[in-house]
Amino acid sequence: MQKTRYKTHVAIMNAVHDLPVLVARDEGFFRDEGLDIEFVTTPGMAQVTTSHAVRFDSVFDRPLDAVYNDGGIDQYRMCEWGIMKRAVEADCSGLRGRKIVALGASMSKFAIAVASDSDLYEPEMLKDKQIAVTPNNGSHFTTLKMMEGFLAPEHVKTTNAGSMPKRIEALRQGKVAAVSLMEPWISVAQKQGLRILIESHSTRSEAASDEIDGSTLAAMFRAQARAVEVLAHDPTPYLHYLIAETGGLLELHELQTWRLLHAAPQPYTRERFEDTYNWTVRWNMVVPGATYEKVVDNRAWA
Repeated sequence: MQKTRYKTHVAIMNAVHDLPVLVARDEGFFRDEGLDIEFVTTPGMAQVTTSHAVRFDSVFDRPLDAVYNDGGIDQYRMCEWGIMKRAVEADCSGLRGRKIVALGASMSKFAIAVASDSDLYEPEMLKDKQIAVTPNNGSHFTTLKMMEGFLAPEHVKTTNAGSMPKRIEALRQGKVAAVSLMEPWISVAQKQGLRILIESHSTRSEAASDEIDGSTLAAMFRAQARAVEVLAHDPTPYLHYLIAETGGLLELHELQTWRLLHAAPQPYTRERFEDTYNWTVRWNMVVPGATYEKVVDNRAWA
């Protein structure tokens, strides 16, 4: 692997995904590792200002993906299944390649919520009812993971109602039966009186282009590991990133910080790849035929 010779461009999107990266940046942990990083902000579905739309049949035309494919980003993180889909299908689509290079530092909570006056009181009551998600991203995958313990796959129905604030509005208007949310929008939903039916953590994965060498990735992950320790001690100084995404709908003391969970990045194991990839194939959300050797590269630990 050739040594990295240029400034690394790292994506920043939803704060709940990227909080360890934001802390490592703000506290100078990347700089302490001798890294020269440019942080590139792209819109995410947790931000009240997000206006772009996403489709079930495409992921590579989304803002972060478009910037990556054009070479403007070299490294990013999102839900484990979303990274899996992109790493597997980029080659099939003739796009810029990327590998899964780590299990990420943030374990975001996702929750399925219904209206306060809903007559749905448990997950199985969502049989054949529309749940609003972000297609092929964490809220979609985690919704399926949560619901498959209660309903057969053919009775789990998902739909797209836009960003998290837009899907809450769709719920209020009766356009959907339930919505899948992550923080800070779970806290917003609870503040507004919505009822949580079920919730679960959802792990991030890290993706990188082949231009970033293993030693650079290792240094980036050491910086994130230091940030994880800071967040475990007291996340309060950094919660403003989450609050800002709500556009004034949430005060600092109203954010349910107990839902935030972080751990140092770690290698992406063969067992985890096989379990996650096969599950995603079974739900017809990624093309079959991929291998661990082609998709995963734990070069940060080589």
